[in-house]
Amino acid sequence: MTRTPVHEHITDAIKAPDLIRLGGDVVLARFETMKVYAALGAVRTLLRRGRIVPGQTLIDSSSGIYALALAMACHRYGLRCHIVASTTVDAVMRAQLEVLGATVDQMPPSESLRLDQERRVRHVRELLARRPDFHWMRQYHDAVHYAGYREFAALVSEALPDGPLTVVGAVGTGASTGGLVRALRGSGRAVRLVGIQPFGSVTFGSERFSDPEAIIAGIGSSIPFENVRHELYDTLHWVDFRHAMAGAVGLLREHAVFAGLSTGAAHLVAGWEADREPGRQHLVIGADTGHRYAERVFARHAEALDRRALRPHRIHTLDELRPPWSVMEWERRSHKEPAVDGIGPEDGSGAWPEPMAQGEPS
Repeated sequence: MTRTPVHEHITDAIKAPDLIRLGGDVVLARFETMKVYAALGAVRTLLRRGRIVPGQTLIDSSSGIYALALAMACHRYGLRCHIVASTTVDAVMRAQLEVLGATVDQMPPSESLRLDQERRVRHVRELLARRPDFHWMRQYHDAVHYAGYREFAALVSEALPDGPLTVVGAVGTGASTGGLVRALRGSGRAVRLVGIQPFGSVTFGSERFSDPEAIIAGIGSSIPFENVRHELYDTLHWVDFRHAMAGAVGLLREHAVFAGLSTGAAHLVAGWEADREPGRQHLVIGADTGHRYAERVFARHAEALDRRALRPHRIHTLDELRPPWSVMEWERRSHKEPAVDGIGPEDGSGAWPEPMAQGEPS
């Protein structure tokens, strides 16, 4: 008989997802907050390397779920935490951070997510100039954030039968989907990676578009993210707010799963992908719960489109990209992101960090 574990810290209890079958060969990995894997793996690795020490302050910019994950990791390992928060961090999230002992600087409302991200990066640099003893976690650029996802890959390998697998998830900072898939492919498994982007993100070339309703701050970027390894992705989908909302409301309506907008977008995309590859396993990444979107998404459920009636526009080049939903076979190619004035490597060194060695322990 398997004994139920008694955890020493809350991070051990919430880091692993619940695996929920959505029908056929589609399984959802639904997290309370996925970035606990990233934060724990990064903090443990940095402590072991001696790059940070107990009592030191860790600082980073976040739109929400990484902030909470980092604050919990700092709570566990006796570190201080300072968050430069996006306008998307709500009062509930901020209260949790402050009770956990984190200090928070929240950016004022911005005209766009790009301006919000640029302000946050500049503010972090200003703080570091005054407090060089702070350690900048650089979740967008430091490959140390890949480390924790090897544990998730081991869980997936144990739970899902051997065979070809398609992973469907928001690109975001690149560490979650990239870390998972790199570990799975490293074990010899055939894995196809399907990434999801919002319109307006520089990460995969949709920066010329805008989505006025977009509040999917964590799945794209208005500045280059070095942790995104474009060559890991097989297929890309660009999804607007209305389509992501359809997926999120549909997931709650069809499966009683309350999850965030990035999960809704992944649910929408995975359904379309699975219809085209019957018999192949699909793993949908559900990064967080739906609480942050209660008013702006779920309270408007009567407005939601029927996700089953939606179809993407197939494209072959980025010049053909168009809202509200486009799909392109990316074929693991590289991509040069446009320069953003005043925003470069977040360590201020003028050079991007080197990738973490594949076999480095977490």
